[in-house]
Amino acid sequence: MNPKKRVLLIGLEPTLVDFTAFPGLDAPKVLAALQADQERLNSLGYESQLCLIDLGETAESVVLDQLKQKRFDCIVMGAGVRTVPSHFILFERLINVLHQHAPQAKLCFNTKPSDTAEAVQRWV
Repeated sequence: MNPKKRVLLIGLEPTLVDFTAFPGLDAPKVLAALQADQERLNSLGYESQLCLIDLGETAESVVLDQLKQKRFDCIVMGAGVRTVPSHFILFERLINVLHQHAPQAKLCFNTKPSDTAEAVQRWV
């Protein structure tokens, strides 16, 4: 039997996000979508783990702690980290943590919480 592929899902803690630029979204809706995507990945046979980070104070250490606990086959960096211009430096710092501590992992990117499984399936 093949072991399940491990996927780390990195995203911003929804309660820290300013949703004024995202009408119709709020922290509970985003968290529910993230959890639903995690459940979907698990139902597709992956072992997925959600890693919610802050806006930079501890984000690198939180991700690094996850990388030290398990070897991941794929890492998804959420759109909230990647696409908001004010998070550019955070995104850059996290990519370098991943590059240094998980060079074997495929990196993939979703466009919204509900298309994470498709992003993972492109690479794993």
